[in-house]
Amino acid sequence: MLTDLAPVTRPIAEANGLPNAHYIDDAVFAEERDAVLFATWAGLAVAADVPEPGCAKPLTFLELPLLLIRDKDGTVRVFQNTCRHRGMILVDAPRKIEGAIRCPYHSWCYSTKGQLVATPHVGGPGQNTHEGIDRDTLGLIEIRSHIWRDVVFINVSGTAAPFEEVHADLIARWAEFDQPHYHGGADSRFTLEVATNYKLAVENYCESYHLPWVHPGLNSYSRLEDHYNIDVPGKYSGQGTLVYRQFEGNDGARFPDFPGLSDKWDEGAEYITLYPNVLLGAQRDHAFAIVLEPQAVDRTIEHIHLYYAAPEVDRDMRQQNTALWKQVFEEDIFVVEGMQRGRYGPGFDGGRFSPAMDGPTHCYHAWVANQIVAYRAAQGADGDSR
Repeated sequence: MLTDLAPVTRPIAEANGLPNAHYIDDAVFAEERDAVLFATWAGLAVAADVPEPGCAKPLTFLELPLLLIRDKDGTVRVFQNTCRHRGMILVDAPRKIEGAIRCPYHSWCYSTKGQLVATPHVGGPGQNTHEGIDRDTLGLIEIRSHIWRDVVFINVSGTAAPFEEVHADLIARWAEFDQPHYHGGADSRFTLEVATNYKLAVENYCESYHLPWVHPGLNSYSRLEDHYNIDVPGKYSGQGTLVYRQFEGNDGARFPDFPGLSDKWDEGAEYITLYPNVLLGAQRDHAFAIVLEPQAVDRTIEHIHLYYAAPEVDRDMRQQNTALWKQVFEEDIFVVEGMQRGRYGPGFDGGRFSPAMDGPTHCYHAWVANQIVAYRAAQGADGDSR
């Protein structure tokens, strides 16, 4: 049985949101995993998670065991965290790889580039080779990946068009920021665990409609009327502000600006969702990336990272800035968790959109719906709609 997505893709004034099943049904979530999260460029982590050659971090993406690693030459790669011998997990905790990645089960070893380099006793005691074991074809399975604004994106299916092609419009929009972004370090990252579907975190981030009621402090100087919608159908959506106020330390000090920016960014800032699960902020003096980790149909971890224009900025200011953003994002938790609980109401039909205020959210819903429709067509799916 398939959900009816036709109402979602109608013009905004006539559309309904995604059906309840897309937030509460495990079978629908499994379809969405394949159609949306595996078939496109989804955010996995940030390159700052593996800062030096040899650094490795095991991750799980929708039950898929992965290994994020910076190889000996400094290239960030993503592999399945699975030994090609008997399927053992290779790395079970973040660490620095000294030499080779060694399987703890039978000691098969892989280079940081994924090649199988050692197979102890594979041909019998003392015999480390066997004609039936071709090391050249038994390297680690590499997952297609791309890094933009330090976010590591992966395409699990391997079928998506190149990242630079898929997101050419957004890359061009923010071309002025195509310059180094420096992660602020341990005090510039935090996680929030929320009892909600990841899409609700996306749609809340997309729009400014909720600012007066959910973020009264922020709205006191960046009012609803100071914002504008960013809705590019089929590509990305979000919001911008015309009155961005730079963070100031106790003595009035400010972070250094990203160099060479146009006047637009003197008091402007933009907050855009790169579909399906990455939330990005572009501002003159610092930036952020939020990678949404879908853990279940009703559970998400938000990984928040802050970046600066210089490799070293004032520590106290950096910590204060992190605390301010954490407060803002925590204010959204009751909203996204409340919407999740509301999706269990059987009479709710996906809701309606304000044609004036909800364009970014409708863009996202329609994009998700179109991804699923295309996936069903490719799979030759049929059946009744639920």
